[in-house]
Amino acid sequence: MAAAAGKPDAAGATREDTMRLAAGLARLPALISVDVEGGFSEDPGEVAALAAELAEAGVAGLNIEDGRPGGTLAGRDRQCALIAAIKDVVPGLFVNARTDVFWFAATEPGWSGDPEGAWRGPLAVALERVRAYRDAGADGVFVPGAGDEPAIAALAAGVDAPLNILFTPGGPSVARLRELGVRRVSCGSLLFRAALHNAVELAWAAAHEEVVAAGLPSYAQAQALADAFG
Repeated sequence: MAAAAGKPDAAGATREDTMRLAAGLARLPALISVDVEGGFSEDPGEVAALAAELAEAGVAGLNIEDGRPGGTLAGRDRQCALIAAIKDVVPGLFVNARTDVFWFAATEPGWSGDPEGAWRGPLAVALERVRAYRDAGADGVFVPGAGDEPAIAALAAGVDAPLNILFTPGGPSVARLRELGVRRVSCGSLLFRAALHNAVELAWAAAHEEVVAAGLPSYAQAQALADAFG
C-alpha cells in the first residue's frame, strides 16, 4: 500500500489510503483482512476507532504489528492495550496480532532470577509476546521472519491461537507449513513485487522484440474488475 501510494512503509503515513482501498475491497465476495501497520496511532482509543471504521466498511479482520519506525518494537504492554481496545469496541473483528521480533532479531534480558544474566533469543521473546497478545484478546498471531521449521513448530505449539506465517520462496511449502501447525499463510509484499517484476520483464521483451507472454487478461477483463471494486 505504501509503495503504491509513494509513501514510506510502517511510518503511519497511509491511513487514508488504507481506508480507501479497504472500503473498495470489502465489496468483494471474500473475507477481507487489512494491514494497519501499528494502528496509525499510539492512542488505544484512536486505534479502536480505526478498527470500528473498518468493520463498518465490511472488513472481517486486521493485522496490527508491534514493529515501529527505526527497527524498534512497541512496548509489550502498550501493544496489549491497543489490541484490548480494538476487541472492546469491535469484538467481532478478527485481530491478527503481529510481532516483528524475528525481523529485528530482538532479544531481551533473561528473567530476574537468572544468575548468568542471560538474554533470551528471538524465539523466546516472540513466544512471550504472542502469548501476551492472545491474552489481550487477539484471535490469531502472526510471526513474519520465522523461517526455520523448528521455530515455526515451536510457535505453533506454544500459543493457543492460529499461527500465521509469511510464505517465502525457498522456505517451507504451504503443505509443509500446515504439517508444522500453521493455520494462516500470508504473502506480504511478494505478490506486489512479482507484479512489478513481470511488468518490467514484459516491457523489456517488447522493446527487444522478444515473445510477449500469452494468457494475459484482456483490457475489457481488467476494466471489469473496477465494477467489483465499486
